[in-house]
Amino acid sequence: MVRVVTDEKGGLRIEAAAYALTFSAGRTYATVTDAAGVQWAELFLAGSLHTDRGMDDTALLKAPVITTAGDTVTVTVPAVSSRWASREMRLVCCDEDFRASIRVEGEGRIGDCHLFGGYYSGNVRAGVGPFRSGRRFEALFNPEPTRPERRVVPAAEPAVLDVFGTAGPGQGHWFFTPPPFCYAVRVAAPEAAESGAGFEGGAGPWMTMGLAVQPGAYQFAGFHYDGCEEAFSLRLTYEEQTVVAGAFETPAVLFQFGAPDPYTGIARYRERLEGLGLVPADATDLDRPSWWHEPIFCGWGAQCCLSNAGAGPAPALATQANYDRFLAELEAQGLAPGIVVIDDKWAAHYGTSEVDTVKWPDLKGWIAGRHAAGQKVLLWWKAWDPDGLPPEQCVRNAAGISVAADPTNPVYVETLRAAVSLMLGPDGYDADGFKIDFTARTPGGPGLTKHGAEWGVEMLHLLLDVLYKAAKQVKPDALIITHTPNPYFADVTDMIRLNDINTGAPVVPQMLHRASVAQAACPSRLIDTDNWPMPNRASWRSFLAVQEDLGVPSLYFTTHVDSLEPLEAEDYEGLRRLWSRVRATNGRGVNG
Repeated sequence: MVRVVTDEKGGLRIEAAAYALTFSAGRTYATVTDAAGVQWAELFLAGSLHTDRGMDDTALLKAPVITTAGDTVTVTVPAVSSRWASREMRLVCCDEDFRASIRVEGEGRIGDCHLFGGYYSGNVRAGVGPFRSGRRFEALFNPEPTRPERRVVPAAEPAVLDVFGTAGPGQGHWFFTPPPFCYAVRVAAPEAAESGAGFEGGAGPWMTMGLAVQPGAYQFAGFHYDGCEEAFSLRLTYEEQTVVAGAFETPAVLFQFGAPDPYTGIARYRERLEGLGLVPADATDLDRPSWWHEPIFCGWGAQCCLSNAGAGPAPALATQANYDRFLAELEAQGLAPGIVVIDDKWAAHYGTSEVDTVKWPDLKGWIAGRHAAGQKVLLWWKAWDPDGLPPEQCVRNAAGISVAADPTNPVYVETLRAAVSLMLGPDGYDADGFKIDFTARTPGGPGLTKHGAEWGVEMLHLLLDVLYKAAKQVKPDALIITHTPNPYFADVTDMIRLNDINTGAPVVPQMLHRASVAQAACPSRLIDTDNWPMPNRASWRSFLAVQEDLGVPSLYFTTHVDSLEPLEAEDYEGLRRLWSRVRATNGRGVNG
């Protein structure tokens, strides 16, 4: 039961089973302590919602107002804003957690939204300018895999969870787009093993700070943790693509306590979102087609091996002749994958998905042959690419250049539905689903124009929603694989792909980490364990030994790994045993 306690100086304290919030009279901070009395943070009770019309400063922070409804206590902290007609922070306090959001009234296009930090000029004695929240935690866990493969970092470092990523500097975090929007923090500083390959969960307790967003309101592109010495704040980037004309409330930040490790914290976060009705409920009784559990062969690794041997660029090697060769090489070793993925670049144009008939003279007939052999075929599909699309169906920049397909445009939606029908329909190629890639190419930036209102995370969800529903309408048992282990995206994916391997770090620890995040965030979705690239044969063998513990086994090679080390008799025997075990249990041993 949440209790409100006031003191003689006008301060108040919210006491709940898992935490306490203390609002001292005249202070602009609320102190957060857990059930054991450990202090975690001093939350700055103002914020800043900057717009295209100017930046937002808090000129005055007023006394908190308390309202009670049932077992919930809401603390409202009104503010005088330089940019908005009204602004207030709301903290909704329940027994096990609390969530905080900012509500404004006014007009403007939102740029950056600062939570628990921002500009403040309401107390001259304290100084004026940018303010942040105080922190007593020293370790930060970011669930989004990054190229440096650091699991836990000092809480003074910044971090981001978003829908972007490329090969450029500072952009190597595209493996999950989006990851769960949930950070975990711990009072104790990071230990050396936790920052790299040795991390297996990290001793707690951990406090999580995750977004609680109304469906349809994921209009931001990134959820940033802005850490510095002794302080932090949180930030949502709207990139001046969200128009406010009246009232607007930010997503709430949900604070939860006492997780023994970050993965448990993510699982509890997802469960709470389900309880609030904010994400699809996790289904434990899914009636999955049995073939979804079948071992996967994806030809991209074999294409890359040919390329490494001097045969040309890997995308140029996605040909009917080469895939016949790949499957024949596996058949010679007694291996028949249940699912075959034709990878990049089988299509003439990414945007419209017509087959390149030079590479694939008879894609429909080839797929029919795979069906006759008892196999299913997935087509690799590149998200966002405008290749082959007319400019009016695209997101464009200020120079008029098409930068991405525009799923907010009903004309493009029909183009995409037609492409899905072509790829999966009986009058088209009759494939069985998609491996979706490059979701990290979600368009971002204030200078881009689009047709409709959706942006950022919401626009990516819209794109996948259109494709997913179109696929299920054409072929109800179609398998859709994405790398989007976020609870909000559970309704647009059937299987979560762990994505490309970082060859500069040990293979097994990084994939164990990714699988743990995916299982916590989307436990009812299968996992595609992936298999590429591999630094050497020894690493490939070590990963083969754990694949069935993580998800559906996936194979990208036929005769050699990327280093051109050949697969040997023992490797093929290991694959045969693995695939036989998976088939004997119909996948019940692989997260399903």
